[in-house]
Amino acid sequence: MAGERDAMPIVSEDELRALVDDFYDHVRADAVLGPVFERAVSDWPAHLERLTAFWSSVMLTSGRYKGNPFAVHHRHRGEIDLQMFDRWLGLWRETTSRRFSAETAAVFHMKAERIADSLKSGLFFRPELADLRPAHPVRT
Repeated sequence: MAGERDAMPIVSEDELRALVDDFYDHVRADAVLGPVFERAVSDWPAHLERLTAFWSSVMLTSGRYKGNPFAVHHRHRGEIDLQMFDRWLGLWRETTSRRFSAETAAVFHMKAERIADSLKSGLFFRPELADLRPAHPVRT
C-alpha cells in the first residue's frame, strides 16, 4: 500500500552515517570549503556524529539532533560567503546521487536546498531575525 510505503524510512541510520562520512571527506579535500571547515572543527569524530544526528532528525524525524545550526554558522559568518553554499550543495548533490537512487537523492537535495536557503537568509539577508540562542541554555 502506498500509505504504508510512504511511512517507511527511505534511509537507515547506518546509511546516513556513511553518507556524512563520505560527504565530509570530499568537503575536507575541497580547496575552498576544506580550509574553512578545518579551522572551524576541532573534533572531527564528534562533528561527524553531530551531523549524522542532524540528518537523522531531518530525514528520519528521529529528534536526535539537539543543536542550533544557525547559531553555529553565525559564529563563522566572517569566513562564509554565498558562493560557498552553492559549492557545498554541489558536493552534497554529487555524494547523495552517487550513494542513493534518484528518488531518494532528490529528497536529500530538496531538504539540503531548503536548509541552505534558510541559513543564507539569516546570515546574509535578514540577520536581525536570527535566533542565536543555544538550543540548550546552560543553567547556572
